[in-house]
Amino acid sequence: MSPAGYAGKVLRADLSSGRLTETPTADYSERFLGGRGLAARVYWEQVPPAAGALDEENAVILATGPVGGVPVFAGSRWTVCGKAPGVERFSYGNFGGRWGAALKFAGFDAIVVSGRSEKPVYLFLHDGAAELRDASALWGRGAIETREALKGELGSSLRVVAVGQAGESQAVMANLIADNDAAGSRGLGAALGSKKLKAVAVSWGSRPVEVARPDMVKELQDHYRGLRIGFPYYDAAYHNVLSRWSHDPRLEFRTVPGEGVLKKEPCYGCLGRCPRSVYRASDGRSGKFICHSAWVYQPWAERYYREWNDVPFQATKLCDNYGLDTIGVDLTISWLDACYRAGILTESGTGMPLSQIGSAEFIEVLLGKMSRREGFGDLLARGLEKAAAEVGPAAVEQVQRVGILSEPGYSQPYGPRLYIVTGLLWAMEPRLPISVLHEVTTCLGKWLTCHMGLNVFPTTQTLRAIAARFWGSELAADFSTYEGKAMAARKIQDRSYAKESLVLCDWLWPMLEAEFSEDHVGDSTLESRIVSAITGRDLDEAGLNRIGDRVFNLVRAIHLREGHRGRAADTLPEQAYTEPLEYEIQDPQLILPGKDGEVVSVKGRVVDRAAFEAMKDEYYRLRGWDVATGLPTAAGLEGLGLGDVAHDLRGRGLLG
Repeated sequence: MSPAGYAGKVLRADLSSGRLTETPTADYSERFLGGRGLAARVYWEQVPPAAGALDEENAVILATGPVGGVPVFAGSRWTVCGKAPGVERFSYGNFGGRWGAALKFAGFDAIVVSGRSEKPVYLFLHDGAAELRDASALWGRGAIETREALKGELGSSLRVVAVGQAGESQAVMANLIADNDAAGSRGLGAALGSKKLKAVAVSWGSRPVEVARPDMVKELQDHYRGLRIGFPYYDAAYHNVLSRWSHDPRLEFRTVPGEGVLKKEPCYGCLGRCPRSVYRASDGRSGKFICHSAWVYQPWAERYYREWNDVPFQATKLCDNYGLDTIGVDLTISWLDACYRAGILTESGTGMPLSQIGSAEFIEVLLGKMSRREGFGDLLARGLEKAAAEVGPAAVEQVQRVGILSEPGYSQPYGPRLYIVTGLLWAMEPRLPISVLHEVTTCLGKWLTCHMGLNVFPTTQTLRAIAARFWGSELAADFSTYEGKAMAARKIQDRSYAKESLVLCDWLWPMLEAEFSEDHVGDSTLESRIVSAITGRDLDEAGLNRIGDRVFNLVRAIHLREGHRGRAADTLPEQAYTEPLEYEIQDPQLILPGKDGEVVSVKGRVVDRAAFEAMKDEYYRLRGWDVATGLPTAAGLEGLGLGDVAHDLRGRGLLG
C-alpha cells in the first residue's frame, strides 16, 4: 500500500539500456518530502560532479510532492531538476497545469531519466506501468505539435510534457513544455534532447491520492477557501499588459484590445486565485497568458506597430512550440537590439531583419534560426556570453549594459539595490531563484498598492508584523538598513525549499497576509498542518522548515562539488555596487518602508559592499557555516542528517 500522500513509486528510465525500473518513494520522502528535495537527493546520489549537462551520466528528474493531486491547496505543481547547460550546474524549474497530478494518478511520484537512447523515444505511463516507444516520427516537430500528435494517437485525456526543436538541437535556453502550456527549466530541455527523449506522455489514471486524515484535510480545505487570497497589484508588474483584463475567477472570457479574449485556467484542483489565464487570439488559436510569457514580446511589438495586436501572443506560442525559454529569448532580443543600434551587428552579417525587431517577421526568423541552429542562430543557441565573446569586446560591453551577464538584480524587478535582502537570495543561487525572491517582492508589491490607496492591506504596520512572524524581526521590514536581513534570508530560503518540495504554488504560498484576520497577518503554521493531514506525519512549523533547511544545505553541497567557490562566489554583479538605482518595473517610484515604518525613497542607491559582506558574515553564522569560507561544517551537516554529504565534502576539501 502506498504511503498517504504519495503514489509510492519512483520510475527510473536508463535510456542507454532501455531498462525501466521502480524504487520506493519512501526511500526519500521521510527526509526530503518530494519535489526539489527528492530530486536533489537523487541527483546527489547519481550524477558525478564532473559529468556535463549533455552527457549520458546527467540525470533529469521530474517530480511531484505529497500535496500534488489533493484539491484546493494549490499544491499540484511539479518540478524538473538536473544539470543545465550554460551554467553547468544543478538547476530546476517549477511547472503548473495538470501533468504533475496526472503523473501521481498514473502511479508515480517521480521519474529519473538517465543515459542516452540511440534513437528518439518517448515514455508512456499508464495504469501503473511504463514503456518506451519510438518517437522517430515526432523528432523535428515542435513541443505543442508533439503534444497534440500524441493526444490524437492515445486519447485527449493524455497529459504530455515535451521538448521542441530547441531541445533536440541542444540550445542552452531550451526548456520543456507541458499541458496547459506549462513551461520551465531553462536548459533542461537541451539535457532531455541530448538523451533523445522527446516526451513523457501520461494517461490520466484513476488512482486517487490517499490522505491519512480525511476529516482534517476537509477542515483545512474549507479554511483555505475562506482566506480569499488574491492579487490586487500585478498591473504594473506586467507592463500594463494584465491591466487589460480582470482577475476575478468567476468571469469567463473578457475582451482585451483588439479581438483577443482571456479566460481563467487554474492548475489541477486549484481555486484559480492567481492570474493564470488562456488568451484566445483573433485567428482562434489559444494558449497560456501569464507573467513573463504574456509580455515577453509585447513592448517590442507595441514599439513596432504602435498598437496592441496578436503578435506578442504569436511570439510566445512560437517560443513554446520551439521549446525556448522566454526569459532567454527576451534577453537575446535586448542584446541584438543594443548591438544593432550601436552598429556592432548588421542585418547582412546576422541574416536577421534587425531593423524590424518587434515585428512578426523578425521573431519568426530569430526563433527558427536559434532552434535549428542555423547561421547566426547557432551562435545565439550557445548562450549570449559565448555569442558576445565571439563577436568581440564591444558586444560583450552591450551584454553587460543590458544586464544579461548581471541578471541578479540589474534588470529584474527583484534587485538587491531595492530590497537589500534579495542580494543574499541572489548570491546563493546559480540561476534566477524566483520562488525565493517572490516571498519578498510579492508582499512588497501588495504593500505598494496599499500605500497608493489601491488596496486596503497590508499596511506598513501589518508589514512590520508580517516581518516579525515570518522573517525573524520587524527590522526585516525596514529597507533602509542591512540589519535583520541575514535572518530574513535564511528563514525565506528554508521555507521556500520546503515549499518547493511539497510542491506548493509560488503565486499563493506562503500566505504572509490574511484579509479577514484581526491583524491581517497570515498563519505560518498552515503548510505544516496540511502536510500532517495528508501524510499522517506529525510535523509542526519548525519541523517543516528544518526539512527546507536540509534540502537547501544539500543543494548548496551539490553546487560546491560542481565548482561553486563558497564565499568568494556568493557575490553580486559589479553594477549592483556601482550603478545607482534609477528605475524598477514593479516600484517605479522606488519607495519602501524605512525606519519605524516611515516611507523612504531609495532612488540612487547602490549596494554597500562592506555592509553586504558584513551581512554575509551574519548569514553564515546563522547557517552554522564557516564565516571565512562560506563552506558548511561537518557538525552542521550531520545535525541535519546529512552525514554522508559531510563525508563526501570532507574528502574534497570543501568543509569549513
